[in-house]
Amino acid sequence: MSMLRTTALLLTLAFPSLSALATEYPLPSPKSRLVGENLYYTVPEGKHTLEDIAAQFQLGLSNLLEANPGVDPFLPTPGSKLLIPQQLILPNAPREGIVINVAEMRLYYYPKGKKTVEVLPIGIGQIGKDTPENWVTSVQRKRANPTWTPTPRIRKEYAAKGEILPAVWPAGPDNPMGLYALYIGNLYAIHGTNASFGIGLRVSQGCVRLRHDDIEHLFKNVPVGTRVQFVNQPIKATEEPDGKRYLAVHQPLSRTVAEFESNEPVSISLPKDVAKFIAKADTDSSVIKKLLDERTGVPTVINQ
Repeated sequence: MSMLRTTALLLTLAFPSLSALATEYPLPSPKSRLVGENLYYTVPEGKHTLEDIAAQFQLGLSNLLEANPGVDPFLPTPGSKLLIPQQLILPNAPREGIVINVAEMRLYYYPKGKKTVEVLPIGIGQIGKDTPENWVTSVQRKRANPTWTPTPRIRKEYAAKGEILPAVWPAGPDNPMGLYALYIGNLYAIHGTNASFGIGLRVSQGCVRLRHDDIEHLFKNVPVGTRVQFVNQPIKATEEPDGKRYLAVHQPLSRTVAEFESNEPVSISLPKDVAKFIAKADTDSSVIKKLLDERTGVPTVINQ
């Protein structure tokens, strides 16, 4: 399927609706948490990185890498098919304001008064500079053309690499915070970036990073005072009204540099509520083991 036909298919699906600003899904009933449909995309001829494709489909790099294990992130093979993971299980959190699931590196925005949810890919904090995981706060202020004031620790780290940072980085397209910022506390912000990569990766100093069009969209549409909740849910589960039980398993976040650099998979354990959910499903234990081992992030039916 060509790029044009794939895009056309995406736009004609009942959901999701993909634009240059966000992937928007109709909000399901309160008894459902499953949204969207997966797609398949054929890599075209020419030089296309996985980041190029991820940006085209409003995904982070990690989303595509999870769903397509073994693919070359720098030069995916022309003619090969990629799974575009547009089917999602909503996080187990109130459908209000902004919900950020750091494990899957996605931001969910529930616009007030609308029966939709907008999903945006994000970059999060490096190991040791982690983005919050279990925190409820709010958008306290917004600023276009933000400046960046590096902390003494950050300036020292950069100096050790031979790069001297200014006390205050002036506003503009070269600013690491990009052109828009939503401040959610004294230490953290949801902001843009001056880089063309890093969405779906652990690259920030702890803040939440978005592509330029995405942060501009949030800046224009998210009011000050909006609730913001951070969660860390690598395993999501839902029982749908038709009785089907779905499980989606993402790669959990590494806790140490050694763990991050190791070839061994990060250990993962089932939360008690998910374990009970699975126990009630009529499924083979090998199915659950396969999902826990592969960690594609793709919702999978686990009962018959």
